Amino acid sequence: MSYNWSKSIKVNVILFVMFSSFYAYSQDNNTSNLFKSEVQKKANHYKSNTNFYKSAIFFLAKEWDSTLVYAMKCLNVSSNDSVISNYAHYFRGYSFKQKGLFGESQKEFNLISSNFEFDFIVKKRLGEIALEKNEFKAAIAYLSPLSKLDEKQYAFFSQSSVFQNLGICYLHLNEFAKAEPYLLECIRLRQLQKDTLDLIGAYGNIATLYYEQYKDNLAIPYFEKAYQLSKKTKDFESKQNTSFNMAVVEENRKNFQRALAYRKEYETWKDSLTDQNKIYEVAQIEKQFAVKEKQKEVNLLAAENRAKVQERNGLLYSAITLLILLGVTFYFYKEKIKTNKIVVAQKERLDELNVAKDQLFSIVSHDLRASVNALKTSNTKLLDNLESKNLDALENTLQNNSAIVNGAYNLLDNLLHWALLQTKQSYFHIEPLRLFFIVEQVAYNYKPLMHDKSISFQNLVLQTDKVLADQESLKIILRNLLDNAIKFSNSKDSIAIYTENTSANYCNLIVEDTGVGMDENTLKALLEDAAPLAKKAHEDTIGTGLGLQLCKSYSKRNKGKFYIESQLGKGTKMIVSLPKTQ
Repeated sequence: MSYNWSKSIKVNVILFVMFSSFYAYSQDNNTSNLFKSEVQKKANHYKSNTNFYKSAIFFLAKEWDSTLVYAMKCLNVSSNDSVISNYAHYFRGYSFKQKGLFGESQKEFNLISSNFEFDFIVKKRLGEIALEKNEFKAAIAYLSPLSKLDEKQYAFFSQSSVFQNLGICYLHLNEFAKAEPYLLECIRLRQLQKDTLDLIGAYGNIATLYYEQYKDNLAIPYFEKAYQLSKKTKDFESKQNTSFNMAVVEENRKNFQRALAYRKEYETWKDSLTDQNKIYEVAQIEKQFAVKEKQKEVNLLAAENRAKVQERNGLLYSAITLLILLGVTFYFYKEKIKTNKIVVAQKERLDELNVAKDQLFSIVSHDLRASVNALKTSNTKLLDNLESKNLDALENTLQNNSAIVNGAYNLLDNLLHWALLQTKQSYFHIEPLRLFFIVEQVAYNYKPLMHDKSISFQNLVLQTDKVLADQESLKIILRNLLDNAIKFSNSKDSIAIYTENTSANYCNLIVEDTGVGMDENTLKALLEDAAPLAKKAHEDTIGTGLGLQLCKSYSKRNKGKFYIESQLGKGTKMIVSLPKTQ
């Protein structure tokens, strides 16, 4: 009787760990490259249908909210075209699924007609949703026909995931005899695919199946295989789960020494996983408190200054008291001079910090106030457009809001980096960098903005060009230069980034646009070191010139140079000259 009780406890503990990983391995979260290619072809074919084209592009870019908006517009206008309608419902269904709205996703997928060329993919998505909702019989109904597809259809998703999902459904329904062949076939397929993480999950699932039936002699070898395989991965969660399972197995074997070793290993991986999750949180907290730390430093220096004043007064009173002793008087006089010098130095430092603080307050009070006021006015228009159901005006207003918020965010980001630069708190490490890949990384985030303004973009940097620079500060320079180029470019203008190697020691990185350009006075003002926060000439664009000052400061700190070439109405060249690698 005691054996059965411990056996029940063992199964419950193991199942808790393994079931937590079922859905992680049971779904294809990313659309296959082959299906993406088909969507791109359809988007190009129906390019004249703006709403369908935009919904497809946003779907491929994984921007689910925008996909939902344009797919709905497409359905409202082109509902009679069955091909467009089926794709639009698929886009919406998949977007809802990615946002965790499974009920809405299920409705959209069910609206797709059965003659849709990718009906088998729709069935797979419906099966995954049913599995998420613990509707296992419904999931089996969707997934069973998918186990008999031909090889061409399996090219669109993993065959092993279908077998695993079916096995999991039967396992949840305690139909072990039906679950076993599916889970074993899943293992065979994943062994052929040689995907370590997926194979660990497959081993864990079959082990759980046998453990549920008290077939320890069959279950334990699979637990051991999963454990040994997890050692070859860098995935902390897999290491944590497999070591925990081995600890429970050894406890039930009464091998407490080995169980304790596995338990310690489990705690180690658990702590590592927790630390990994906290890294991002810590980074965010550090950013939030960077500016506050600046103010704390100002307050601390003010307190030190008051303390120095009190100390000076004390020394002065002591000097007056000891005037009768000429030798002592001379000594205290020297101390007084020394103290005064310290006070003057502290005062100068405090004045500099006060100027920096005033500049920060000036920016926040003016530009953020302007951004918030613009957003407030735009939101009033937004409510009016919602009330009147003016969709075109509503889209324009939303895009305007996005531009305002993006400008305010860039301002805050520049303020943070400027504060870190002024207080010398930013990490700085100069190393050899390939310019082409840095430009690609930075430009990727700005492609949607350039697309919205119909701006063409080219990265013409040679892949062989290398410079000595700090990677993060170089990215900040490029972000600000690209942001300025987009702001001051009109629709259908162009932006290009390229290099010039006119010097043996320096490489010129150039961001060139065909935008509005600037006159000579504006150009001189921007290059002036004495005007760190000059306003731009174009008042309809939110900004302070702080971004260009960051570019100049970081270029100088990277032992490089920064200069501008521009003509009003003909565009602008922003040039960063950086040392080459030897």
